[in-house]
Amino acid sequence: MAKAYGKKVWLFADGYWDSHSNGLYPSHESVCVLNTSDQDAEIHITLYFEDREKMDGFVSFCKAERTHHIRMDKLVNKDGKPVPQDVPYAILLESNVEVVCQYSRLDSAQAEMALMTTMGYVGE
Repeated sequence: MAKAYGKKVWLFADGYWDSHSNGLYPSHESVCVLNTSDQDAEIHITLYFEDREKMDGFVSFCKAERTHHIRMDKLVNKDGKPVPQDVPYAILLESNVEVVCQYSRLDSAQAEMALMTTMGYVGE
């Protein structure tokens, strides 16, 4: 039996998907998930904004004993709506099993690309 590490609730306060790219690589973000358990993880994502209602209904999966990079630019919710561009937001990630999560952003708006990554805040 595989041991599950991590937490079921993760928060990332600084999400932002820039619509500008250098043409070579698209600007994008990923929530990187590690699932060490022997059970598939069903992941629900809710986005929170400064000046609008939250968006929920985003679902992804990470198979047992695997990793999964949830590309925010490819994610759509149950209503078919994508993650909005050029709008700051925060991410609430909830999983049915313990997982470890990390957030990464590639900003290719300029020729000198920037890569940022951070661990999230874990909830109880």
